Amino acid sequence: MIPYTVCRLTWNPGYDKVFRRRNKMKNIFELSISTGRRNELINITSSVQKCISESGIEDGLCLVFIPHTTAGVTINENADPDVAYDIVNHLTRIVPPGGYAHSEGNSDSHIKSSLTGPSLTLIISGGRAVLGTWQGIYFAEFDGPRHRKYFVKCLEG
Repeated sequence: MIPYTVCRLTWNPGYDKVFRRRNKMKNIFELSISTGRRNELINITSSVQKCISESGIEDGLCLVFIPHTTAGVTINENADPDVAYDIVNHLTRIVPPGGYAHSEGNSDSHIKSSLTGPSLTLIISGGRAVLGTWQGIYFAEFDGPRHRKYFVKCLEG
């Protein structure tokens, strides 16, 4: 078992607290999140930025990885919450539940997570994630509500 330090972060209103474990030697952060609906996008930008800050890395890369087959991660607009609503709503129209061979009843969730992808890479500059003015990082839940985890790995260079 890798030695971890456990920290608690305050999350956005309406969501549970995020529990974080960090491998200090390798700048790997394991974060937990509780989702509230079957399909939703949750802004995790501040949590990812806190990991980058705690890593002490000024310039490099940050990898965000979702180790689930029915959840993903994406970058999109964070200024207007209607954008996240529209994304979830239209993904549900494009990939509706039901009518699939997979017997667990969540095939649509697997397809949606494949569309968003399980990971993304961010540039770190000046100790911060490089994002556009309106961009935010979103955990994409497609088979909730659930307790999930995701990883943030910061690399110097």
